[in-house]
Amino acid sequence: MTSTIVVCDDEELIRWSLCAHLEKEGYHPIPATNGREALDAVAEHGASLLLTDLKMPVLDGLSALRELREGGSTIPVIVLTAHGAVESAIEATQLGASDYLQKPFDVREVTLAIQRALKTDQLRHEVHYLRRQLNEGYGAFVGRAPVLEPLYQILGRLESVDAPTVLITGESGTGKDVLARAIHAHGPRAGKPFVAVDCASLPEQLIESELFGHERGAFTDAKSLKQGLFEVADNGLVFLDEIGELPLPTQSKLLRALENRTFKRVGGVRRYSLNVGILAATNRDLKAEVDAGRFREDLYFRLNIIRIHVPPLRERVEDIPLLVDHFLAQFGNRLGRSLDGIDGPAMERLQSYNWPGNVRELRNVLERLVLLAPEPIVAVEHLPPEIQFARSSRSTDGDCPFTLPEDGVDLEAVERGLMLQALERTGWNQSASARLLGISRYALRYRLEKHNIKR
Repeated sequence: MTSTIVVCDDEELIRWSLCAHLEKEGYHPIPATNGREALDAVAEHGASLLLTDLKMPVLDGLSALRELREGGSTIPVIVLTAHGAVESAIEATQLGASDYLQKPFDVREVTLAIQRALKTDQLRHEVHYLRRQLNEGYGAFVGRAPVLEPLYQILGRLESVDAPTVLITGESGTGKDVLARAIHAHGPRAGKPFVAVDCASLPEQLIESELFGHERGAFTDAKSLKQGLFEVADNGLVFLDEIGELPLPTQSKLLRALENRTFKRVGGVRRYSLNVGILAATNRDLKAEVDAGRFREDLYFRLNIIRIHVPPLRERVEDIPLLVDHFLAQFGNRLGRSLDGIDGPAMERLQSYNWPGNVRELRNVLERLVLLAPEPIVAVEHLPPEIQFARSSRSTDGDCPFTLPEDGVDLEAVERGLMLQALERTGWNQSASARLLGISRYALRYRLEKHNIKR
């Protein structure tokens, strides 16, 4: 397949001669007169490489390269620079340019540079593909279902792009935190600090101090200076889990820090450089939160530059056998008790269950089986009642999500099992558990006492 190359230079003669030469070499050149036209051409034509001058009107080559990388594109970029502007060319390579050539140049140099850059890019893609085949996923994130392909494509690009912000969305339990750690491990900041913050668990009055730090005497209990997590994670990544839970005042301060790349400690006047990448995750629909006035629109746009959506487990049921093998091996090593596997009918039940708690729920079920299953091969009767008697998630007839088996069911055991599942999924939050079960909190408490369920 012919490689499409965008040729960007504001000098018409150079642009024309490069395009003519590349066409003779078998490439498909697209001319552009400035950086803005070049970015549009890369997006429109799916270019394989960008060849660009640095000094141009409207948008210079360095700014175009920076915008390209911040947008998640990893296509090779070769910069052309005038004699004496080597410093700018070096800065371009630091931003991810593959090579630079000084004017005046021989067109044969251009051909060789393009061949090297395209070959290196091809090898990078092959390594990424082989790594996924070997690991059956990405780092600790397991899965090879077709629905994950867009996610893996973005992850591959992020390996060579130091993106300032990445937003990870998906239902609770899909593995957003696992994915965040994998991004760190395979990205440009690997080996630097990785600091995770659970925005939902921190009280509103403490979260600002946790992020930005505080000076001594900034408030009543501030008896000494404290560095915030943005300082602790210098040069690394900060993972803001459940960012949709941030209070609006803190959202405003976070936006200012991201925009200016500086921040102040609580009670301080000195500004510190914000030299961290931000990974933010949420199980909420942030656009709906913006419409409801609970999340700042400008912060949403700032975070949503590169977005990764993690699909729920019910949309990738073909990955369940992989996940089962992964977790059984993991828990077998940790708990010192291994299972030989899951039999066919039991695996069918696992794959037909709806998994409202996603991978986290599957993980909890398998941990319980490793601890309690009476046989080395797990059968249907060893599964929790809510999975044993669940109707297929693809079934649409009737309103009841469960099918009564021919030999009946122990209703008390089913009720107890469903309550325990709801409590485990919500961290024993009774209000949230009652909502999952469709009953009042008082009804839940009655049933907890009835079944003698205690934490």
